[in-house]
Amino acid sequence: MPGSGNSFSVQRCLTFATGLVECLCFAGAVFGWASLVFVLKEEGYFSSLCVNTTGVNDTHILDCSEQDEQFSLVFTIASFLNNFLTLPNGFLFDQFGTTVTRLYGIWYVFLSPVALAILLFPALSLLAVGGILFLMTNMQVGNLFGSHRSTIITLYSGAFDSSSALFLVIKLLHESGISLRSSFLFLSACSIVHLLRTFFLLPRKSIPYPLPDHYTYGITCGNSDNRIGEVAANGDKSFRECLLSRFFMWHLLWLSVMQLRHYLFIGTLNPMLQRLTAGESSLVSRYTNAFAITQLCGVLCAPWNGLIMDRHKGKPRAEGKFLWESEREADLRVSVLSLFLTALQCLLFSICASTPYLPLQYLTFILQVLNRSFLYGGNAAFISVAFPSCHFGKLYGLVMALSAVFSLLQYPCFALVKSLDGDPLYVNIGLTLLSLLAFIHPLSVYLHCRRVSSQRAKNKAMTFSS
Repeated sequence: MPGSGNSFSVQRCLTFATGLVECLCFAGAVFGWASLVFVLKEEGYFSSLCVNTTGVNDTHILDCSEQDEQFSLVFTIASFLNNFLTLPNGFLFDQFGTTVTRLYGIWYVFLSPVALAILLFPALSLLAVGGILFLMTNMQVGNLFGSHRSTIITLYSGAFDSSSALFLVIKLLHESGISLRSSFLFLSACSIVHLLRTFFLLPRKSIPYPLPDHYTYGITCGNSDNRIGEVAANGDKSFRECLLSRFFMWHLLWLSVMQLRHYLFIGTLNPMLQRLTAGESSLVSRYTNAFAITQLCGVLCAPWNGLIMDRHKGKPRAEGKFLWESEREADLRVSVLSLFLTALQCLLFSICASTPYLPLQYLTFILQVLNRSFLYGGNAAFISVAFPSCHFGKLYGLVMALSAVFSLLQYPCFALVKSLDGDPLYVNIGLTLLSLLAFIHPLSVYLHCRRVSSQRAKNKAMTFSS
């Protein structure tokens, strides 16, 4: 591995470990929304929207559908901004580098504490945008580990998913007497840790791939290492060529349809549990905790996807039709299995989520965290192998932004569920059928790899015969 002795190895390990902790504890907290909603309802947020109505047999019930709709809107806006603002943030990262981008994200997280109901909208949005910036700037750490690059990227993405359990911790602390505001103020105070990592354990610009000899970064780095990475990228495809490629278009569809399914599930989990448990608070709390606990497993599930994508690294080329393929072509070929498994997981998850049987939701939670780990880790890993590294930030930001526009469909879906007296059956069936579109992407990559492999073998045969 390129570097300058043991000091580089220690620094590299510290960068990896502290980055994993950062993603695990902070980056994706917004997706623990189901746990936070439970606390917010206990605190009386938007409780004025609950009204007394007459139910069956003239019984008086409290209708909180308007409150649920407001909470859904908060999550919809935050999840949209989490993805959509990744586009300008990706350009910021590619143009100005790691330090500027992280300072921007740290400022967002520092401003996120919330006290009033109306401030939920900006607070959750700031927390979401700051978190995705932590993930974006940490994924380049995979470039330090060569043959394990995809595994590191997916591991960080899994840690991002698992960090949604942060709101479970806040929920448990709230039940033990710690106020919600105190928890959020502590979250802001942790910004000092992010600052220390930014200046001592991350590069000022970005980590190039492949890694140059004698590469250094952090407080001791010079300017030469970044120039080496820039020179290596001069022969790559332009951003426009990447953007207009079939790979990008199908990958966008692949991400969008599955992301919509996950966002709608998370955003409607609380009212779904209310319906399946007939409003029994203890059961809702139990299943909410179970969902949040399964999110912790994201960091364990995601690396399996990376291992699938890295399984050919460091091995000699196989004899036969794959003998003459380039490293990029080999990366694309092994990514087909990852893309297909992710789409299959989403289909199974959607079927379980559509089944109105309460105990089955435990399996739904497991499939959800497994699929979400594969989805976001596979998204970043595929972009890193299919396109030039000099465009990673822009392409990652653009695919997340465009998929965020698609995910805005979750709010009209929620409104449709409400119009159907809270029964999501038909909406879930529609989303299950929609998830079938995700299988187009792995098929497209597979056909491309077969075509390129056949053409390369034909060219080699002609060369030898001549």
